[in-house]
Formats: sequence, structure tokens, C-alpha cells
Amino acid sequence: MSSQELVTLNVGGKIFTTRLSTIKQFPASRLARMLDGRDQEFKMVGDQIFVDRDGVLFSFIMDFLRNHQLLLPSDFSDYLRLQREALFYELDSLIDLLNQHQLQSRPAVLEVHFLNRNTQAFFRVFGSCSKTIEMLTGRITVFIEHRTTPSWSGNSFSPQTTLLPLPPERPSYHDLVFYCGTDGTTDNQTGVRYISIKPDNRKLANGTNVLGLLIDTLLKEGFHLVSTRTVSSEDKSECYSFERIKSPQHFEVNKTPKPETTTMPEQSQKKK
Repeated sequence: MSSQELVTLNVGGKIFTTRLSTIKQFPASRLARMLDGRDQEFKMVGDQIFVDRDGVLFSFIMDFLRNHQLLLPSDFSDYLRLQREALFYELDSLIDLLNQHQLQSRPAVLEVHFLNRNTQAFFRVFGSCSKTIEMLTGRITVFIEHRTTPSWSGNSFSPQTTLLPLPPERPSYHDLVFYCGTDGTTDNQTGVRYISIKPDNRKLANGTNVLGLLIDTLLKEGFHLVSTRTVSSEDKSECYSFERIKSPQHFEVNKTPKPETTTMPEQSQKKK
């Protein structure tokens, strides 16, 4: 490879050597236009092009130019600064990927509101990610104990008890509501609500036990308990806040697929 096919950039004191074709692959970008020498932001110093910008962040830009992908460390937090550099170099494709990456890398936030009142416990779970709420909805089942009029069995009356399974209520895409415990009703019937959370098969009516099982389920799903606060000391209302950092993903520039070419078979020669 001849030296004419390479270009050396000095970005804030950090040296980068790459192919000319790597710099030119986005013709509308400022990087591609710097090679003609008309942009005063880029100055020739010896055999290097000097750019008075952040050299550390430029390493991510070079990785993008070489691979057409954006793959950042899981603890990366300088999105605004890297976006500013992408704007400076007029790399619209990189700006789009940064926007996608920033949205995907935001932590999922979830709150569990717990209210313990007399013999009943009320739960409201709110999540910033609707998929988490859908997951919990599929795992949580509310069983209502329903006692009907006693029937004669042998020498005594025995009460008939059935458990009716119901899903938790979904007021919106981002939250669900359920409660458990005993509830006295009319006609000498007593309804008890049990909560079951898969894969645990127990049916729990005690609110504290349900809360413990719910927290254990969220911890196994990768959530971390970040804070606990008492919303109201009078009615024993508590709020548990959780976060889950999503795993890093790589985003790739959409490339327009090239049309397939069809090779026509050669016609066989006619025999004379």
C-alpha cells in the first residue's frame, strides 16, 4: 500500500492513521471535505492533518467509520459530548445511531407501591418499560376464594369453596394493580384473595409474604433495589424503586441492498 493511500490525523494530540477511502465514505460529511484543504478547521502540520478537537472521543468516530457500527462501553456516559463531535464532523448517520443507542441504554425504572391496611394488602406496580409489566402480568395470578351455601354431606353441612383465577388489573400499559387478604362480604360469604407468582406455585394471602416474593422475582430479572421510602406513615404506604441497566447493544448503519443481478444462461447452439 502506497503512502498516498493513507492519511494521518492529529486530533487533539492523538494520532490516527487510516485509509483515504475510510475518510471519504460519507461524502457529505465535513471529514470527507477536509481533504481538499478548503476547511480552515483542518490544518496541515508537516505530513499530518491537525484537528483541534477531542482525540479520545474521535477514537469512537474512527471505529464507526471503519465498521459502520456503534458499539460503546457499558459504562459510557458522554453521549452529549460525542454527539457534539458527530455534529461537528457532520456525520448524520452517526448522530442517528447515537440517538438510538441513548434510548436503548437508559435504565428501566420500576416502582412497587405497597399499602397494608387491616387484613388486606394493596399493590400497584409502575414500570417505564411496558414489556416488564407484560412479563409480570403473565406471571401473577389472583385467586379469589368464594364460599357458597353449605351443602349437606353425611351428617353435617360442609361449605363449598372454589378458587377463581383472575389476572391483575391493567389500568395502563405501564402499570398493574392487585390486592390480597380477607374481605368480609354480605350473605355470610367470605372472600379471600391469594396471589401466586410464577414459577413459585404458592398461593399467598399475607401481603408481606407477597411483597417479598415480588421483590425476589424482580431481583432475579436483573433489577436492583435503589431506594425505599415511606409514602404515608398513617396508612403504612411504602414505595420500592428498582432499576435495571440494559445490556449494551451495537447499532449498525442501514445499508441499501444492491439489486441482485441475474445471469442468463447461454443459449445452446443449434446443430446444423
